Amino acid sequence: MGRNTRKRRSPLAIKVTAASAALALGGGGLIWANFYASAHESNDDAWGGNRTKAAAAQVATISCPDVGQKLTNVPDKARTDVAGELSNLDRQITEAYQRLATTRDAQTRDASFVQNSILQPLKERRQNILDRIKLEITRVGGTAPGDLDTLANCTGTAADQTNAGGQQGGQGDGGQQQGGGQQQGGQADGGQQQGGGQQQGGQQQGGAVGGQAGNGPVAADFVDITKAPANVKAKPRNARNASRGTFTTRCGVNTNKNHNTDNVIVAPGVKNGAHHLHDYVGNQKIDAFASNDTFLQGGSSCQNKSDLSSYYWPVVRVQDGSQDFDQNNDGGGKEGNVGKILTPVQAQIKYVGSPTGKVVAMPQFLRIITGDAKTTTNGLANANAHWSCTGFENKVQLTEQYPICPQGSKVVRSFAFQSCWDGQNADSANHRTHVAFADANGACQNGFKAIPQLTMRLVYDIAPPTIENGQVKNAYAVDGFPEQLHKPSTDHDDFIAITKNGLANKIANCVNRGQNCS
Repeated sequence: MGRNTRKRRSPLAIKVTAASAALALGGGGLIWANFYASAHESNDDAWGGNRTKAAAAQVATISCPDVGQKLTNVPDKARTDVAGELSNLDRQITEAYQRLATTRDAQTRDASFVQNSILQPLKERRQNILDRIKLEITRVGGTAPGDLDTLANCTGTAADQTNAGGQQGGQGDGGQQQGGGQQQGGQADGGQQQGGGQQQGGQQQGGAVGGQAGNGPVAADFVDITKAPANVKAKPRNARNASRGTFTTRCGVNTNKNHNTDNVIVAPGVKNGAHHLHDYVGNQKIDAFASNDTFLQGGSSCQNKSDLSSYYWPVVRVQDGSQDFDQNNDGGGKEGNVGKILTPVQAQIKYVGSPTGKVVAMPQFLRIITGDAKTTTNGLANANAHWSCTGFENKVQLTEQYPICPQGSKVVRSFAFQSCWDGQNADSANHRTHVAFADANGACQNGFKAIPQLTMRLVYDIAPPTIENGQVKNAYAVDGFPEQLHKPSTDHDDFIAITKNGLANKIANCVNRGQNCS
């Protein structure tokens, strides 16, 4: 299985003319400026001549079907190889996006450049990998989806079309409910709230994607939270036999800077499988090459040393022109994740109960991913991002915008994980279908069992960004895949349940008895 341990190739080295972008090093990685004019500018003003702006020049990012979500039934014997091939698909998209971002001049001269020089070659390379995925599934007796070949084609997407259109590109979400189920403790309780709409809409001029590295965020990605409408719904009523307790685990805020750009859940054995940097608390030995056999030797940052679970999330950075240690690294500046990494000032991790009944203990090595790192191209079906400010959490929770908090208020990102489990599997082929969100009343459906719901609340001390002349200054953004444009909705969180000394049962019993434990 050597394919899975190969280090990702360096991004394509593209020669760029001075007229197109004038690529420059600074601020932590490659920076490319606005290469094309605003929609309201004339051709002469924008280009110093009578050039015709090609439609392709308005392409802001590359939208590819999320193959991994389509693969809901991969035999266990093929999953490692298939995960490696899915990582190869991600690498191909990264390279194609970087080619898109560094060939703006060619795009304005040739309306067919994006299709012929970027998208068509990408389709051919993707088809080769899809063929290998089918082979890896069938050689162990499985059946590949019949429509897998339809996922080879990618499209160019304008900046004002990202996140629009729900599920796209053949994504199979395995019945995953939209919006994130029931948030607890005054958080949003699910549904795709729009968080004040696009109050800064229209700022993505001419398809520009802005940001310190040229791939976002833009002014439209921010909203003054004091002007956003209230949207937090009431929690479901507790039934007579509800599990009303809580269990809090204190694992720190990653002050020891335990980072990597791997993702052992979706890309085991693949270095830089996430293409963005994670904070890790809890288990201290989680990387692409960790396994169930080694998790229990990982040590923990948690006060309760029986909690060896891994809690990890994409870092948040402030784009103020500063650089960080990974400015020249894969997953960092080389892939558009730039700026100073911010450590949370608080990280609250709490397990809560079900409003409809008792919970069962989480199984050892249960893996859960909440949210979707690719909503910019997938749509919002699996989004579970919740952004707010201290003092506003019971009123406003944002999915599609980052909040600009008033003086004295801090940025809060929160997560409420799936709280229903199929009762059998610690993971699934697409890492979603073995768990689900409760319904609007807090009940599990389809024979799923209620488990303690993991909730997380991360608080950041961030100087408020400002918006001037349609541009955002000192923006902050969550790390992500480069083609996802650092959209707020791409926020996500990852969890692996690893406990010893009966802790999983202790958590469930505490919650079921209505106690508040730690």
